[in-house]
Order: sequence, then structure tokens, then C-alpha cells
Amino acid sequence: MSGFVVDSIQMQKIKISSKVDEVVWNELKALSKERHQNVSGLLTEAISEYVRRKRVRPEVLGHLENSMDQNEELGKLLAQ
Repeated sequence: MSGFVVDSIQMQKIKISSKVDEVVWNELKALSKERHQNVSGLLTEAISEYVRRKRVRPEVLGHLENSMDQNEELGKLLAQ
């Protein structure tokens, strides 16, 4: 979990405002009750997981660029 502080005591909280579909909001509130966790905690968890999945790590991009450089001729041949 690099880049994220796991200990919630150290994380500062901010207030956000957004709009979501009512059905999704009701599902989130129901899940909150089922898991005995507040909605804010579920949102924080969901946002963290989303960001982690969507962010491409710099070392991955570096490997991709190196591979493209090393295989430039092959790429040109395949493009023909």
C-alpha cells in the first residue's frame, strides 16, 4: 500500500461534497449497516482502492518505455 497511510489516526479528514445516484447511495448505506461501518469509512476505503487501481506506477511506465525502445524495429515491422 505504498503512498497511503494505513493508520487512520494519522490521516487528516476533509469534508467533500458530491452527487451520486440515489440507488447507489442507498446501497452504500445498506452496506454500511451490514458491515457495522460508517459511510465515511466505506467511501474512504472505496476511493483508496479506486485510486490504487487506476494509478500506473512510475516503474511500470519505465519498463514499458524501455521495452518499446528495445523493440522499436519489431514495432515498425509489425505496423507494416
